[in-house]
Amino acid sequence: MSENRKLAAILVADVVGYSRLAGADEERTLARLRGVRSDVIDPAIAAHRGRVVKRTGDGIILEFRSVVDAVRCAVEVQGAMVERNAGVGRERRIEYRVGIHIGDVVEENDGDLMGDGVNIAARLQSIAAPGAICLSEDAYRQVKGRVEVAFSDLGLTELKNIAEPVRVYLLRIGEPPSSTRAQTPASDSFAPPRLSMVVLPFANIGGGPEQEHFVDGVTESLTTDLSRIRGALVIARNTAFVYKGKGFDARTIGRELNVRYVLEGSLQRSGGRMRVNVQLIDAEAGAHIWAERFDKPVADLFDMQDEIVGRLASALNAQFLAAEARRAERAANPDSMDLYFQGLVWLAKGQVPEQLAQARSFFDRALAADPGNIDALIGSAGVDATEGANTAANPLARFAAAEAKLTKALSVVPDHPIGHTWLALVEIWTRRAPQGVARCTHVLEVDRNLAPAHFLMGYGKLFVDRAAETEAHIAEALRLSPRDPGLYVWLFTLGVAKAALGSYDEAIASFQRSIEANRNFPHAHFFLASGLAQLDRLDDARAAVKAGLSLNPAYTMSRDRALWTWASGDSTFAGRLDPYFEGLRKAGAPE
Repeated sequence: MSENRKLAAILVADVVGYSRLAGADEERTLARLRGVRSDVIDPAIAAHRGRVVKRTGDGIILEFRSVVDAVRCAVEVQGAMVERNAGVGRERRIEYRVGIHIGDVVEENDGDLMGDGVNIAARLQSIAAPGAICLSEDAYRQVKGRVEVAFSDLGLTELKNIAEPVRVYLLRIGEPPSSTRAQTPASDSFAPPRLSMVVLPFANIGGGPEQEHFVDGVTESLTTDLSRIRGALVIARNTAFVYKGKGFDARTIGRELNVRYVLEGSLQRSGGRMRVNVQLIDAEAGAHIWAERFDKPVADLFDMQDEIVGRLASALNAQFLAAEARRAERAANPDSMDLYFQGLVWLAKGQVPEQLAQARSFFDRALAADPGNIDALIGSAGVDATEGANTAANPLARFAAAEAKLTKALSVVPDHPIGHTWLALVEIWTRRAPQGVARCTHVLEVDRNLAPAHFLMGYGKLFVDRAAETEAHIAEALRLSPRDPGLYVWLFTLGVAKAALGSYDEAIASFQRSIEANRNFPHAHFFLASGLAQLDRLDDARAAVKAGLSLNPAYTMSRDRALWTWASGDSTFAGRLDPYFEGLRKAGAPE
């Protein structure tokens, strides 16, 4: 086949999350894509004199006579998609990534294009954020000052399978033009996406070249693990490493990359110990949100890297959600996701009826604003499951409601880790503890750092007559997330396991730690009362019962026993709780 070399402006576009969209509803997704093609893409291509080189189902390769035409076409399409996605839930939006490059290509007889010109455009597309456009430096030079859009210089960036780094420019729609990083940063009016972040290369303090690879590996692995946080936008490793060893402040980096959060850290080796320091920074305000430091003995470097990354990823997951919730509280006109984050805050506060009612209210408002908000649906199911296990007069109805919502949510997002975790809790409480434990195993295959799943596996072991194994699972959850909002439940469960094994001193210590972590959990007070009564500390036991009843005045031992007995099914766990109820009776709990 003969060939013809020429210079061409190449645009490559691809649908973000096409497999997820098609998996959820293939027929509807294809229909929507056909509509976008006929209403938006094809007219824009014709208007800007483009040629379709190839369609790939969820993507397209276009050729233009000039880069200016290519950029104007991309801007028109991305602007139209913003309008089409207005009011559409995050899980159902059709968004494109776009890459543009001008370079040498080979045109074959059938019109197909090959060569680095196409390859670089494709790699630029792959690193673009949803709804964004990435240009090579060659393309940027052709459009600089000729189109009314803003550019951010991302610096030299390594692109997969491209020999030399390429200077990349990020194009944002609807902002006044700027030139380079040193002159005019992106406009502050362009709001960064929720849960958007960059992990800057960790500093190697006092270490030699052999430690540099280890430190870079921690940064890269942490970037990968944080990308698993649902809804997170994490800047790619290649772009983040442009800032390595440079003195840009967090606010500048946040503006350039359009992210809300910057994570920076350092590793220092001294003798036989490794010290890790991390800081999470609000990129808009330049203020520190969270900082952590921990030391550990130097061991196998790969094991150390896994432990450091696991602990940081789990802790940061909770910190990001808490930070988003604080932002949501300040929102003048909260949208569905703002309401969802506020619901999470109330669900984490405790398990008394008033707090759960507040959480339910926020999740319901989030669903009213966007019925397709899967996270809010799962949050609402979490309230149902929590009420069933703690405060509901009809717990089975609450568990059934939770399972129905979770089944619906998981039909749309099959691998949602939090959805599966809540469903595991429902299974454990409805005589399907083995299935619940197995589900936790699946969750940890998807996200090995999800501390609540480690805890829940230990919780499920109580119901399958393996209480002696509970402590190890909870210890792993505590290692990963020592300040987790769910800490009080984990410590409570450890106390239940110790009480079931007859270790009342250890049980009491765990219940007391649970109460110190969160005083709004009635069961911790009742179990503490029972343990104290078993050791004949009756005055303290009665005080604990009083504290529990102040949180849940409707509590009765008969209702509590019925629920634990029913949930235990054929296991012997219910029998292990006989001393618990004997202790409560001695402490004066209502029958």
